[in-house]
Amino acid sequence: MPSPNSSDLSPSSFILASIPGQEVAHFWMAILLCSMYILAVTSNCAVLFIVKAEPSLHTPMYFFLCMLAAIDLALSTSTVPRVLSFYWFNTREISFAACLIQMFLIHTLSAIESTVLLAMAVDRYMAICHPLRYTATLTNAATAKIGLVAMARGVVFFLPLPLLLLPLPFCGSRVLSHSFCLHQDVMNLACANTTPSVVYGLTAILLVMGVDAILICLSYILILKSVLRLASWKERLKVFSTCVAHICVVLAFYVPLIGLSVVHRFGKDLAPLVHIIMGNVYILVPAVLNPIIYGVRTKQIQRRILNLIHIHSDRTAQ
Repeated sequence: MPSPNSSDLSPSSFILASIPGQEVAHFWMAILLCSMYILAVTSNCAVLFIVKAEPSLHTPMYFFLCMLAAIDLALSTSTVPRVLSFYWFNTREISFAACLIQMFLIHTLSAIESTVLLAMAVDRYMAICHPLRYTATLTNAATAKIGLVAMARGVVFFLPLPLLLLPLPFCGSRVLSHSFCLHQDVMNLACANTTPSVVYGLTAILLVMGVDAILICLSYILILKSVLRLASWKERLKVFSTCVAHICVVLAFYVPLIGLSVVHRFGKDLAPLVHIIMGNVYILVPAVLNPIIYGVRTKQIQRRILNLIHIHSDRTAQ
């Protein structure tokens, strides 16, 4: 393993962060992450299967939920297996190329997820504020086009991030502050002017996640105004309850994202454990919570899960 302080200007690898003096805890950290990853994979695959198998769920809202499940599967799978190999087998080294690819996938998939969350907010706005135009506007073809636009938007905005890092020299420490690769983390290790990378990274974040967050808030302001026009509180609560699952999913995505950004910006003096935990929360918590939130809030999904459990129990009994 190369020294973290190697002076080679063309890096062949980086060193993933570990918890100083807590190497014994890596095994138990891996058990926790592995359990969360298995839960994320199982629950998101279940959502994809249930929506495909249940014709009543073939609507834009649940197609967007499938997109969300697929993104969460891809995002967690692009990072967690590598993190587990580090914790279990102490393979702290990650090649420069693999690091850039992982970084591109993390940021691009996060951008796609943000766009899908915005599309889901628009879906709720159309369903509540313009119900007569909802079916004609959000068709299956329109939903598919939104998914393609979300993918293209993520790739176009975040492909330049690894390209901007390629020519930079790395002549100091190669130790990252997370157990996977993020743009700001890798960029901070460069020993050259990183202003173009800093400016572009911040611009991309603001134009994608920042704009999406503002438009999601605007959608819910308009939804709230429409709901408040209803005659009774019972009707208001009934209509607004259809948005609760999506609001929880938005919070599950943006709160860890903001927390990780704050740690990077103001947490240079924080313990390494804080950086590692915040990074793992950002990657895994939305993937675990999203299918659980929609599973709890959606009767059709609950019913299908109970049917599958019942069928499995009957086969086991036989």
